[in-house]
Amino acid sequence: MSYQTLKHAVSARLDIKKSEFIAYAYPVTSREQAMFHVEQLRVKYADARHHCWAYIIGDPNNTTSAGFDDDGEPNGTAGRPILNVLQHKSIGNVIIIVVRYFGGIKLGAGGLTRAYAGSAQAAVDEMVLLPYVPMAQVQIIAEFATEAQCRYVVEDLGGHIDDVTYSKQVTLTVTLAEADIDHLKERLAMDGRVLESP
Repeated sequence: MSYQTLKHAVSARLDIKKSEFIAYAYPVTSREQAMFHVEQLRVKYADARHHCWAYIIGDPNNTTSAGFDDDGEPNGTAGRPILNVLQHKSIGNVIIIVVRYFGGIKLGAGGLTRAYAGSAQAAVDEMVLLPYVPMAQVQIIAEFATEAQCRYVVEDLGGHIDDVTYSKQVTLTVTLAEADIDHLKERLAMDGRVLESP
C-alpha cells in the first residue's frame, strides 16, 4: 500500500470566463470528516452557486471509500473530474472541494469538466505530499525502572506516547508505524513486553 497524502490543508483559485473557482483540499481519514469540511464551506460561501467535491479515504489505487458530488452541475462534469485528479496523482485520505461563483458565461460540459479538473490540479500543485505510513496503537507494560528506556525506544522509532497509567506496573499507550512494531518488540524484549491493541 504505497500512496501519498497531504500534510496540511491548502487552497487555490482560478478565474475562467468570469466564473470563479475556489478549490480547498483537506487531509481526512473518514467520510464524516470530509462532509464536515463540505458543510463548513457551504456556510462560508453560502452565496456560491455550487460546492462540488470528491474524496478518497485510504489507498487511491484500491480504495474502500471514495465519493463525489456535482452539486447541481451537469452530471459527471464536476465531482468525477476532481476524483480523477486524486486517483491519477495517487493521493489518499483527502477531500477536494471546489466552490464556484457563476460569472454569467456558460462553459458547456467540456469546459466545466476542464475547469473542475483544473481547479483540483491547482490545489494539488499547492500540496505538500507525504508518503502515507499506516500507524498502529500498542500498549507497553513495563516496570517503573524501565519506563525511561521504553520511552526512549518509542521516540527513537519515531513513535509518540499517547497515554501513561501507573499501577503496580507502568502501561504506556503509544502510536507508531505498523512496520516498526516488530522492531519495538525486539528492542523492548529485555525492558517490557508489547501488547498490540485490538
